[in-house]
Amino acid sequence: MGFEPSADLSPEEAKERVDTAIEDNEVVLFMKGTELMPQCGFSRRALGLIDQHRDEYETVDVLEALDEYRDALEEHSGWETIPQTYVDGEFVGGSDILAELDERGELAAELDA
Repeated sequence: MGFEPSADLSPEEAKERVDTAIEDNEVVLFMKGTELMPQCGFSRRALGLIDQHRDEYETVDVLEALDEYRDALEEHSGWETIPQTYVDGEFVGGSDILAELDERGELAAELDA
């Protein structure tokens, strides 16, 4: 007897939520967990980097339907990995890209939508 997690969203619902979040927000971070409780180190790192430069942005917890969100995000970015950050509807990257931009002193300008 095993436990099979079931998604709370259909693929269509996940795609619609991704599309809406990207369209409606200047900066949006798709992450595992919430702002208060990130559930992976990469999501925590991306959140911390964005927090250094921006007070207001949207986060979307993808854990309620991870596979569905991953597929929907891949349509926008070509990437399967999470976290993913979008600014003004454009894919910026995950935590490694945000860290590289920060090291080069470019993250604040990138997030200044």
